[in-house]
Amino acid sequence: MSKTRPNPVQWIAYACGAKLPESMNDWVLNDITGDHYVVRHLVRAMVPFVPLFVIFMLFPGPLWLRGSMVLLGVLLALFYSVVYIHQNRARRLQKNGLPMELDNPRRKAAQAAKENSYSDTWR
Repeated sequence: MSKTRPNPVQWIAYACGAKLPESMNDWVLNDITGDHYVVRHLVRAMVPFVPLFVIFMLFPGPLWLRGSMVLLGVLLALFYSVVYIHQNRARRLQKNGLPMELDNPRRKAAQAAKENSYSDTWR
């Protein structure tokens, strides 16, 4: 795998939906289909909301109320990022010029084993 990684500015742009250069396709592939892709996806999904959370903290009112606004925003953002994780993954792969159906080989093997087990049991 290539050692080319995005710099912090490129990573923030990537987290907000930008395409990375083709020299970083190996990094993108690992980021989107690697073993810990869910955690990376959730972190990446929160980046565009950080300015909104900062604005929430600048609202007038007690600290607990502002913190509650941020917490509600975080929970809603996490909910929607989990719900749409597969569509987002496919779109990021497509945007970076990679096939949309790519998946982690370990997960593919586990899914195939499940399907074989089901087929052996019920068919």
